[in-house]
Amino acid sequence: MKVVIIGAGPAGLVTCKTLLEAASEEYPFDPIILEQEDDIGGTFRYRSYENANLVSSKQLTSFSDFRLPLNHPDHLTLEQYVDYLRDYSKHFHVEERIRLGCKVVKMSRGPNGGHVITYISKSTEDPTQWDPTPITLYATYVALCTGLHVIPSIPSIPGIEHVLKTREDTTVQPAVYHSVDYKSRSQLAGRHVMILGTGETGMDIAYEAAKAGADEVVLCSRSGFLSFPKALNDFEVLGFKFESKNPVPIDSLITNFAETAYVHPWVASSHIRWFVSDFVIKRVLWVLTGTQAGCNQWVGELEPERLGRAYVFLNKSHKAMPYINRPYRSRPIYMDYVSRYIDPLEDMPPATNFAVDLAPFPTHFLPSGRAVFPLSKRKDAIRMARRDVKPDTVIFATGYTQDFGFLDPESGYATPSEADIRNVAKTGDETVAFIGFVRPGVGAIPPIAEMQAMFWVSLIKGQVRKPLPPPHYHLLVKETARIKYGVDHSTYMSTLAKDIGAAPGLWEVFREYGIHVLLCYCFGAAFTTFYRLVGPYRSSKAPEIIKTELWDTITRRGILGNLLMGLIPMMFYSYLNLTAFVLEKIVSILY
Repeated sequence: MKVVIIGAGPAGLVTCKTLLEAASEEYPFDPIILEQEDDIGGTFRYRSYENANLVSSKQLTSFSDFRLPLNHPDHLTLEQYVDYLRDYSKHFHVEERIRLGCKVVKMSRGPNGGHVITYISKSTEDPTQWDPTPITLYATYVALCTGLHVIPSIPSIPGIEHVLKTREDTTVQPAVYHSVDYKSRSQLAGRHVMILGTGETGMDIAYEAAKAGADEVVLCSRSGFLSFPKALNDFEVLGFKFESKNPVPIDSLITNFAETAYVHPWVASSHIRWFVSDFVIKRVLWVLTGTQAGCNQWVGELEPERLGRAYVFLNKSHKAMPYINRPYRSRPIYMDYVSRYIDPLEDMPPATNFAVDLAPFPTHFLPSGRAVFPLSKRKDAIRMARRDVKPDTVIFATGYTQDFGFLDPESGYATPSEADIRNVAKTGDETVAFIGFVRPGVGAIPPIAEMQAMFWVSLIKGQVRKPLPPPHYHLLVKETARIKYGVDHSTYMSTLAKDIGAAPGLWEVFREYGIHVLLCYCFGAAFTTFYRLVGPYRSSKAPEIIKTELWDTITRRGILGNLLMGLIPMMFYSYLNLTAFVLEKIVSILY
């Protein structure tokens, strides 16, 4: 059973490894990976830049049975993560299955079933050029793992060609480019920089521009953002400091029991868990930082109906926030003695008045090179309406799009947005999988890709439960939303695990592994390793990983942290789920 995997990023690598381990006499999977670049790693290798770190923790991002040492930092550099992927490929013999420099140009239906993959490879005479001679492969199954972040998305802004036209210093050349072409601080020093987009890349570049010594930095936001640090920093309450030399990653704080595992269908479908946590977090943030727009976020707030984990991707690149907040922070000084959030010292701006100016997206540029911003009641719009902004560097941190032009239009292939079986495959065409095409609000794509790969293999083998319950994991967005592939990480992971019989029961965990693993399963986040304790992908490595590395994420919260962010939420959600269970039984008796 030849399986062609397109893309050698994390999703492609883990899909190949999963297929190799699942191969049997009945299902003799024979996977190969086609990668058009000269190295593995995908976005993490080819769209990286200086000082870039993962915003998801190693505990969550690492694959379930191949972990990093405890003494590694929680958040790896992109170079470290690519090295991890290389080690992973070597350890599981995936590297032997990779064909680099192979670009898929067409995928069509085979005359007798299966799929015909046509690709071209790099020229042996000139490795910078493609040899036009097509090579054909026949595959029983195909996994598209080309990723969400591939082709730069660049919106059209009238007059952008006027950037820098009137600048007196003619030695400075205009620079208008997408963030994929940003590599180092040297591109920003001494320049008037405008960054379009307040995602994590935009935030990173704004911070890098401030640190590089840019003359001016303007960061433009379409409709706001929700800012949180990737790791909880220090707080002070009534003079008592809650400090940690080893801060807890934000993505390891959500508990499992009663919020992910053992959730009644009525509770799941209502999304009440998301709304309750949003309500509580907003009030806690207001008490601790003076604002509930985000963690110590004083500008760029989202509309009230979109503010919360149920609606948006959390922006965990928090370093630029002290620079952005500077013109807006207005908390009474006495409140800082009651409670305050302590930004990391290395992120704090110098004593000068330099700030990163937040602004709306410009509608156009005048012939003079001046940016024109739309008028609105947003705080940043009111402030920037009086500013004469003439950037000499404009960077589009506007994300990416995906192109599936190699799919033969006459073959009737679906695209990821049409994958109605858990966002992995299209009904009736389960031989084609889309792995890594959802993005979590809080979490990471690689572990999701691992669960999707396991789900797809189970789907092929006919081992997925039927009928599938309705999905309750998608982020709540309007029909007109630009991005519709958002999911709640823990809910999606748990759903896939239940579908394939890999979600362990509490008694089952206690009986087989004891109280230590059980406590970790209840208090921990939705780590993929939990779904290797039982079921078709059981791993002998899982218990030890859980009792060491994953247990460490729980103990680092401390007694108070586990009380406030663990025990109390679990008790509340347990009561909620029990109430729903009792009501369901009453209704079934009456009707």
